[in-house]
Amino acid sequence: MTLIIRGARVLTMDPGAGDLTRADIAVEAGRITAIGPDLPGAAAEIDAAGCLAIPGFVDTHRHMWQASLRGSAPHHTLAEYFGTVLERIGPALTPEDLYLGNLLSAYAALDAGITTVQDISNIQDTPAASDALVQALKDSGIRATFAYGNSFPRAKSHGAALGQDVRRVRAGLLPDDDALVTLALVTEPGDEDAERHNARLADELAVRTARHVVHRHHGEGPVSRLHALGVLRPGTTFIHGTGLGADELGLIAAGGGSLSIAPAVELVMGHGRPPLTAAARAGVPVSLSTDVEVTVAADMFTQMRAAYQVARYDELSAAEPVTSVRDVLRQATNGAALAPGRAADIVLLRADRAGVAPVYDPYSTVTQQMDRAHVDTVLVAGEVVKRHGSLRADVGPHLEAAERLRHRLSAAGVLPE
Repeated sequence: MTLIIRGARVLTMDPGAGDLTRADIAVEAGRITAIGPDLPGAAAEIDAAGCLAIPGFVDTHRHMWQASLRGSAPHHTLAEYFGTVLERIGPALTPEDLYLGNLLSAYAALDAGITTVQDISNIQDTPAASDALVQALKDSGIRATFAYGNSFPRAKSHGAALGQDVRRVRAGLLPDDDALVTLALVTEPGDEDAERHNARLADELAVRTARHVVHRHHGEGPVSRLHALGVLRPGTTFIHGTGLGADELGLIAAGGGSLSIAPAVELVMGHGRPPLTAAARAGVPVSLSTDVEVTVAADMFTQMRAAYQVARYDELSAAEPVTSVRDVLRQATNGAALAPGRAADIVLLRADRAGVAPVYDPYSTVTQQMDRAHVDTVLVAGEVVKRHGSLRADVGPHLEAAERLRHRLSAAGVLPE
C-alpha cells in the first residue's frame, strides 16, 4: 500500500535534490518512492501542511539500558558515573530491568524523532541479559544497532576482551544485516591481547565496531596505538574524541572512521571540550549522540544546540567560522537523506506554532527554535510510530514498572529515595 505525506516543506538533506518549499512524499514497502508536488492519490495520506519534513534523527551513541535510571545523576563527573552507575547499579539490575530500560529509551527516542539509535550496550553479564536487551529493541519498532560490549566490572577483570556469547547473539538473534535491529561490537581500550582478540572477533562476525576515546595528553595517542597494533578497523565509530590532536584525528579520517560527539554530556561530566571544529578541519565525519539519560536529555534538539554553541564559540574565538546550522542538522541525522530509494525514516516537525513561526531559515528553525514538543509524526521504515504528537505504543504499563524499579533500588540503598 502506498502512503503519501502531503504538503510538507521538505529538507531532503540530499545535495542533489535540494529543499522543496511544498511537496509530497510517497512511501511504499518501507522506502521512499517519489518526492514532488501533487503526487497521484494513494490509499492512505498524511496531511503535513505546516510541517517541516526531515530525515529521522540518528543517535550514534546511547547507553539505552540506563533509561530506567533517567535523571538520577545530574551532578556526576565521569569518574563518579563509573563508580555509581556502572559498578554499583548495573550489577543490581535483572534481565527484566534491562529490558525495561532499553524499551523506555527506544520509546523516548521515537517520541523525540530519533528513528535510529546505536545502543552502546555495556552491560553483557549473562546471556539472559543480552537476550532481554535485544528483544526490547525489536519490540519497540525502532531502527537500532545493538553494539555488544562488556559490563564495566567484567571489562576490568578480563582486560577488555569480549566474551564468547556474542557469537550466539550473532547467529541466533541478529544474523540479518538488513533487519531493523543489527549487531556491532564495543571494543573498549584494553591490553594488546584483548585488542587483537576483539578485532579478530569483529572480522569473524563481519560487524562494525565502536569505542570510547578520551585522551588526556599523556602517553601514546589512543588511535596511534590501534594503528601500531594493526587493529584500526575501517568504519569504526570513535565516541567523544575529546583531547585528540590533529594527528590522531587524521588517522581516524584516513581509516574511514567517524566521531560520535555527545556535547551536552562532555561538558557536564568533564570529558573535555567537544572536538567539533577540530574534527571538521581534519575531515572526520561527525555525528551527534546523547550518551546517558542519567545525566542529560536524550533528544537531538539538546545536542544540536550544545554542538552549535560550542562550535561557534571556538570558531569565532579563532576568527574562522566553519560550522553552520545546516552542518549541525546533517550531524544530527548522520548524513541521512530523503530521496527515492532511501528507507522511509521520516519526521514531521510542526513549524506553525507560536514559538517557531515564521520560518525564515528552516535549518535555524529546527536546530535553534524547536524541541521534542514539535515532533508531530514519526515513520520508521514507512511505519507510523507517532502521529499528532502521540506515540502509537502504550507506554503506561512500562512507566509503572519503572516506578516500581525506582522504589526497589531506593529501598536497597542503591539509589536515593
